[in-house]
Amino acid sequence: MRPTSRLVLAAAAILPAAAWLAPLWQIGLTAPQYPEGLGMFVWIDTITGQKPNDLNSINGLNHYIGMKAIVPDAIPELRLMPGIVAVLIALGLIAAAAGRRSLLYAWTALFALVAGAGLIDFYVWGYDYGHDLDPTAAIKVPGLSYQPPIIGSKQLLNFTANSWPGPAGWALIAALAIGVLLCIREWRRPRQKALAVALAATVAAGACAAPGPAAFHYDTDACEHCRMTISEPAFAAQVVTRTGVVHRFDDPACALTFLAEAKVTPADVHGVWLNDHAHPDRVVEAGVAVLVASPKWRAPMDGGLAAFASRADAEAAMGQVGGALVSWSQAGRQTGKRAAS
Repeated sequence: MRPTSRLVLAAAAILPAAAWLAPLWQIGLTAPQYPEGLGMFVWIDTITGQKPNDLNSINGLNHYIGMKAIVPDAIPELRLMPGIVAVLIALGLIAAAAGRRSLLYAWTALFALVAGAGLIDFYVWGYDYGHDLDPTAAIKVPGLSYQPPIIGSKQLLNFTANSWPGPAGWALIAALAIGVLLCIREWRRPRQKALAVALAATVAAGACAAPGPAAFHYDTDACEHCRMTISEPAFAAQVVTRTGVVHRFDDPACALTFLAEAKVTPADVHGVWLNDHAHPDRVVEAGVAVLVASPKWRAPMDGGLAAFASRADAEAAMGQVGGALVSWSQAGRQTGKRAAS
């Protein structure tokens, strides 16, 4: 291997050591009765609640619907994972020190095999917990299972389940991606710019997998600020955190007040999306949306705001209801002043 490839492989081999410092996976639950959400972290050798009592609360909820309790000491995979990850780190460092391309290919293939087996095992684990229910449970819904998603969001009764890699999980994904790209580099022997392109592709792949806007369940979802049922798509809005938790609102004004009251800190906000008033089945990022402020809007909470992806659509609407064009940041400053007063 080229010297640069060996150095990058050594760095990639060390990345999985993050599993001893941070969670591999994170699973969250939100519902109207749990506005702060519940969640748990899957570490390399244990499972903990995102907050001190979250795991006990989740086990309590699971008991009512017949799911087995999550007991970390009873999960054999948590005893095996530290050894498996340690072996992967050691083999990666050996391949980097030896500098042989065959060892790079073997390490990457083994890493991919372990990662695939881990995801399959995670799916089987979730399937067993979600389907093997106690027939004497207090709450039984015929035909309904409670398997959480491997990645992404899923509605389970009135709960929204979110499942995303944790910091250590992203470190393992990055290590495998770098290994694959190094295999391509060494196989094709491209020019020196290939490593920069490979690293950029790894970062871009992580960005593409970041949390994004979720679907609304109209006439079912409740606004997290005013608690009214979300029933008017033309005014719906959502705030998504960096961990994939989705906060839904029936009015852009409710989302603005939610943010002004710091229910979620700015550092934790991944993005804000608003339904396009002209095309409610589409969402537009709040920072680029064109808002029409008018007292004539029949918004659910009389917030007086409607969002548009197109300036032409916004101006056409303003011709009917009057008002003025404002940006999301301007609306946020006005809401902040009202909250402060």
